[in-house]
Amino acid sequence: MNLTPHSPFSSKASQLLSWGHWFTFANIGLVLVIALAYLAADAAPSSMIGWVYMFVTWISHTSFITFCAFVLTVFPLSLIFPYPRHIRGMAAIIATFGISVLCLDAFVYYQHGYHLSVQSLPEIISLLIGMINGLSVLTTAIILLGFIAILSFELIVGNHAWRHLDKLKSYRFPKYATALLVTCFATSHLMHVWADANNYFDITKQDNVLPLSYPTTAKTLLARHELLDLNEYQQARTVRLENATTHFQIPSSLPQCEFNAAPVDIIVLNSSLASDKQQTLNGDFLTHSQVLVPTNASDHYFNLVYGLPAYYRNTITENHLSPIWNTQNVLAIAQGNPFEYLDEHTTDAKVNFYFTSEVPVLDDKNAYIIVEHPVGSDIVTQTALHTNLPYFANHKGLMQGTDILVTLLDKHFNCRELAAQTMIGNVSGNNELNQGVNYSQGVLITYKKDRIILVNHDGRHKQISAKEGFHIEQKMDIPFLVHSIKSLKKFTAKAPNP
Repeated sequence: MNLTPHSPFSSKASQLLSWGHWFTFANIGLVLVIALAYLAADAAPSSMIGWVYMFVTWISHTSFITFCAFVLTVFPLSLIFPYPRHIRGMAAIIATFGISVLCLDAFVYYQHGYHLSVQSLPEIISLLIGMINGLSVLTTAIILLGFIAILSFELIVGNHAWRHLDKLKSYRFPKYATALLVTCFATSHLMHVWADANNYFDITKQDNVLPLSYPTTAKTLLARHELLDLNEYQQARTVRLENATTHFQIPSSLPQCEFNAAPVDIIVLNSSLASDKQQTLNGDFLTHSQVLVPTNASDHYFNLVYGLPAYYRNTITENHLSPIWNTQNVLAIAQGNPFEYLDEHTTDAKVNFYFTSEVPVLDDKNAYIIVEHPVGSDIVTQTALHTNLPYFANHKGLMQGTDILVTLLDKHFNCRELAAQTMIGNVSGNNELNQGVNYSQGVLITYKKDRIILVNHDGRHKQISAKEGFHIEQKMDIPFLVHSIKSLKKFTAKAPNP
């Protein structure tokens, strides 16, 4: 094959290579816009350094994966099949497919908190098909128009770059743009290495945001927080949580709350609510079916009464401690008390618990929360909540048993500060990211949107979809894990020196 500088093949290949750079440059701009969806899906950085890292990573990583896509697809086709018209058409189709997959991944991450993966692709497709079947005609038309718009963009950009290639070659700004991309790429990696070494969570928490991320390992970060046993499991992931509960620390000072609102009866069933019983609930009751709770009954009850993960259950129950939030002695367990050391009856009780097998006769004038018994063989499962209180109406996605009491104190009794300082949970409808943490039977339980992560103390873990129950095969989100553990250990004091 003649590849001399004056051969037609060499000339076409050179022109196509130059055209390909401009075609890729235009697609980098489009990918940068789409990648904003990933940044919007998670909480914004809380520091200037975090914002700088997010900016340089957004520029460098999206540019890198776009350029790699060109090198792996369009570039070899240009050498093997150097026919400009055909290459431009094939490049437009390939780019449209790649951009569409990126849009799909951004949608899945924004809605469910995880990226597409080859292992779980069939289940994710099944999930998406179910969502598509529920789309309106207008939404379907918008999606189709979006696909057509992407293809049109690729065709227009490809043809424009080829027709004006000589003029584009005279521009100098690509050199500065390339220098900027290389600088951002190096800066993002150096900043991450520094953040990993110095436990700077505002940077490391961004590791899994963008697709195909390749962050420096956070093994050092976990080890520094005594969450990783390097000797027992060197490749990363052993969480040490089993002995920390012996150092439960009660907050020294708590805000006062008058609990002036009407009492609330919380009915905790030890069986599922029968269908005929559900029909007896009047139209004022709403149902939330995605309440993530431990299958262990004691841990489940502890979450509801104390508003804390069962991580603290052994120490609190062994020391016969009352819930921290019960500063005004407003708690009453009127029936089936699972915590015998607590007073069963309290004058002017504001929060009444009933642990029973049947729903009692309900008064239309009273406020009720009914929690069904969790049924499942795994560590956690989902159950249903029925209530005539409006505070849970706008909540979307998962909720935990600890969130119920937090929401009551915050919205019903107007005790926001007391709830924040005495419990670990989310206020219903207020957590845009929809994430939380719990602990049961030696397993760390965390969730973020639709993704549930279960981590044993020996490092074994699994990630599952809350909606469909399928296993999610993707790398562990170490920064989110560390953040969850810090939240879990909110009331854990350091062990005293021997």
